[in-house]
Amino acid sequence: MSLDLICYKQENCRSGPRLPPYITAIFFKTPDPFTVMEEKKQNVLILCSGNSARSQMAEGFLRKMAGERFEVMSAGTEPAPAINPQAVQVMQEAGIDLSEQKPKDLTLYLGKTFLHYLIIVCSKANDTCPRIWPGLIIQENRLYWPVDDPAEATGTEEEQLDAFRKARDEIRQKLETWLASLG
Repeated sequence: MSLDLICYKQENCRSGPRLPPYITAIFFKTPDPFTVMEEKKQNVLILCSGNSARSQMAEGFLRKMAGERFEVMSAGTEPAPAINPQAVQVMQEAGIDLSEQKPKDLTLYLGKTFLHYLIIVCSKANDTCPRIWPGLIIQENRLYWPVDDPAEATGTEEEQLDAFRKARDEIRQKLETWLASLG
């Protein structure tokens, strides 16, 4: 690949002429991220360690709140075998069905999907996730919103459900605030 071609792409991708998509695919092996931004919904990946509660709740809320604006995905650094049934229960209380969702590994997306936003909802995932995310178009859009893990709650079944409700409500509030800030 010539230096001229790289300079042309970098200097002209936001304004002025663009490389045709077939040339971008040949030289860069990936689609032009700015073309992707204009033609599709913005990609959001929500990450936690197990992808069994917090990130699944956030995915469900964001799909409901702004699914027409965002392509929403979630994953885990160490995905659990199944979604926590208490997460499914408290989200059903909020009118969102997670029963068909499955935990996914972050390797499905890492370096393979252009992201507009990466939202990390647990400290364990934040500690193990790369600081520079390959495929994140604007690195400042790596957002860290730590939410206590409701699966670690002890006590009666009702006390455990209350921990899931608290996490659910905190996630909903963070998403509402974030969406309002985007306009």
